[in-house]
Order: sequence, then C-alpha cells, then structure tokens
Amino acid sequence: MGRPPLALGTAGAIRCYRTGGGFRARALTRDHDGQVRTVERNGRTKSAAETALKLALRDRAQITARGHITAGSRVSALADAWYDGLADLSPVTMEAYRRRLDAQILPGLGQLRVRELSVGVVDRHLRLIATNHGVATARMCRSVLSGMCTLAARHDALQSNPVRALGSLTSRPRKGPRALTVPQLRQIRAALSYDDRAIARDLPDLVSFLMATGLRIGEACGLTWSAVNLEAGTVDVRAAVVRVKGQGLVVKKTKTDTGARTLVLPQWCVTMLHDRAAQGQPLEESGPVFPAPLGGWRDPSNTQADLRDAFAAAGFDWVTSYVFRKTVATLMDQAGLSSRAAADQLGHANTSMTTDVYFGRKVPATGAAAVLEALNPVP
Repeated sequence: MGRPPLALGTAGAIRCYRTGGGFRARALTRDHDGQVRTVERNGRTKSAAETALKLALRDRAQITARGHITAGSRVSALADAWYDGLADLSPVTMEAYRRRLDAQILPGLGQLRVRELSVGVVDRHLRLIATNHGVATARMCRSVLSGMCTLAARHDALQSNPVRALGSLTSRPRKGPRALTVPQLRQIRAALSYDDRAIARDLPDLVSFLMATGLRIGEACGLTWSAVNLEAGTVDVRAAVVRVKGQGLVVKKTKTDTGARTLVLPQWCVTMLHDRAAQGQPLEESGPVFPAPLGGWRDPSNTQADLRDAFAAAGFDWVTSYVFRKTVATLMDQAGLSSRAAADQLGHANTSMTTDVYFGRKVPATGAAAVLEALNPVP
C-alpha cells in the first residue's frame, strides 16, 4: 500500500541538508489545488534554516488559502466571510446579526480556531448567553453560529455543523404571542393624545401608524413622503432606518421582494397623514414622515425607549412596537383573512413565521385596512 497523500494545505516532515554556507531545510507541501510542491529555505545553522522554512510554510498557507476558510482560520475571519456573503435579507435583520456578532459571539469565540468549534464549546457559549442576555438573544446567536458553521463545512474546515447537534435552549414553556384587542388599541391612542411628553416626542401619530400597518419600527422611521400616496391611500415600504456601528443612523433599502411591499391604509390613517401634512409637516419627497423631534431621521432604539415610557404611563408596560405587528396579524386571522395575506402585510417570506410567532390566540377581535377601521373614534 502506498503512502497516503498529504492533507490539503499541510506540509510533510522537514529535512535538513548541510551546504557549503550552512544548512538547507526542505519540505513537501500540498496546496489547495492538490499539487505537491517543494519549499526550502537556507540558514547559517540547522535551527535557523528550520525556523525560516516554518515561517515560509505559514505565510504560504495564508496566501494559498486567501478567501478560503480553513480549520486553522480564526472564528473572527469566518464571521466576516459569512456576514459579507449574506444577501436578500432586510436591513433590520442584517443589523441584528451584526449586533449579535459584535456583542456576544466574537467577544467569546472570535479568537478560537474554526477547528475548535466543537459541540461542547458552542453549547456552553450559547447557554452562557441565555443566562446573561436571555433565551431570545441566545436563539439568534445560535442561528448566526449555525450559518457560520455551515459556511465552514462548505470550505471543509469542519466535518459537520456542530450547532445542529445542540439541544433546546428553551428555559421555560414558550408563551403564545400576546396581542391587543380593539378596545385596548383605542385606549392607548386616547391615552397618548393626552400625554404631553408623548406629544412633545411626536409619538401619537407614529403609534397610530404602527397600529394601522404593523410595520417594524425601523421601517416606520425610514418612511419618506415620496413613499406615501394619499390619494390612493397606500404606502410603499422600501427602506428602514438602522444604526450601524461606526456610521450612525443609516437608511438601508429593503433587498427582498417580500420586505419591499405596498400596503393599503385604513381611511382613518390616511386622514391622520392628511392632517399631519396640513399642520405644517414638510412634504419634501426625501424627508421622513415621522422625523425626530429635533429633525432628521428618528433613531429606532431611542424611539423604542420613548414608547416604553409612554405605554407604561398609559398602563400598558408590557406593550412594545412588536406587539402591534402581532396585533395586526391576529386581527387579520380572526377576521378570516389568510396567513399568506398576513405574511404579505408584515413582510414575511414564509407563512410559518407569521402563524407561529405573530398570531395571538384566544384574543377577541373583529377583522388589515377594512378590519382596522374599527379604531376610528366614534363621533
């Protein structure tokens, strides 16, 4: 039986030979194209020649593997390669993945080699995240790590994806989605209309718009007047405001067909936008419909904090902007509209996401545009 070939990207034993001026160290290396080549270096002493050859082999491996993830690559390099290769994701999702990489994954795993991403290492790291930051954050980190390990497996840097062998991260029984009733929605709108702090922060109209559409907070903050057709009563969802590390607030265009969508508004929401324009809101096409109180783009994170204060003052401290998305989906479901229609309203590619995460159960409701007309105040 012949000698087995060298593994890709590895070198064989180093052999040293005496020369007239010292020593020559030589080794065979098998590059990533499968070719076996000889690499040699000279030195005044045997040790110096061996050291020079080892450095040459190291540098050669980095050059031949450029753009290629190997078992010896750092996890930080794998993360960069995975993130740079993402496509067809919403800007909100891209920014959420970037935050998980920078805040949880890279600080704990970034300096490891890819070969060291074992089931035990990943499991311990995710459970530590669940303890310190919550199960929801750990689940998103698990999704990111799974994508990274799948990429590593495609590059033969891992034999398999270790994330797939992990157990559940659920620490307690999963609660069903919680949605608001129409009377509760009316109560919140009424409470905000008398809240001086909420009015100063320009929250009542923003909250009403979120109720009428089920948009993500970043999508609402990134809505411009050019995307609003008051005559037709529609809005085009084409971008979202996100905060990018090192750049600040950035308006990113939606890449997916499902994320980019046109929504019909309830008539009371169209009237609200008409009134907003009539009360002095500038109708510059590139200007935001819901700007920050001091002008410019509204920061979604700061707006979430303002909303928490306003909802707590109204007696709804459990409500977030995402509850309105769940509420819109639930009202559509209870009115007999299809899960596909609800997914299109929310910008989901798969109806399973809508039904599993956004449909609240056992919530009395009426019935997106015609259904939500029920929010119109009674004269």
